[in-house]
Amino acid sequence: MKALILAAGRGQRMMPLTQNMPKPMLKVAEKPLIEHHISNLKAAGINDIVINLAWQGDKIKDYFNDGSQFGVNIQYSQEVEGGLETAGGIIQALPLLGNSFIVINGDVYTDYNISSLVQLHLHSDEAHIVLVENPPHNLEGDFALSHLSPDSQKYTFSGISRYEADFFKGIEPGIRPLGPILRSKLSERLVSTELYIGQWDDIGTPQRLALLNERLAIANT
Repeated sequence: MKALILAAGRGQRMMPLTQNMPKPMLKVAEKPLIEHHISNLKAAGINDIVINLAWQGDKIKDYFNDGSQFGVNIQYSQEVEGGLETAGGIIQALPLLGNSFIVINGDVYTDYNISSLVQLHLHSDEAHIVLVENPPHNLEGDFALSHLSPDSQKYTFSGISRYEADFFKGIEPGIRPLGPILRSKLSERLVSTELYIGQWDDIGTPQRLALLNERLAIANT
């Protein structure tokens, strides 16, 4: 199984930290955020990784190269300036990903065990998404746990998911957000969900990044 790390975003809310640096390269616990994902994927037995690139993507490529120094094999999916949104980026990368793959947002920090996604049994046109409890910046949440009760308590999409390639069959390439596709497919019962209660942070602002690093520093003392 392969994995795609989404790293093409502009990171406007992280300015000025992202003026000359892609958000996934910002340091968490003394390492680039995206390096934590690569380590977690490798620990789960996933050695073939694709990273999509747009804003300052050369800095990611220069740091990781082909991935061999990190014990993995990395390929890159270069997008147009400004990126293709999440679904657009996934669709462009499909030729590199095979029939079944994991997707992780490059701007979250988590201790979620990727091995559980590897072990899932999905049909050829399905997806599975990981939800988390709603953080202060997204109190209304994104998705309910059950397609049978779409109006019940909603939780936040963690940016961690697994897809079968046919899930995106028939969707034209281009700039495509993922949310509307997931909502449509949820109603068709093609998306399963789980709620993860554990370490998860959306590194969306400089303040959140600073707080996370403070917490991790205290935890390691």
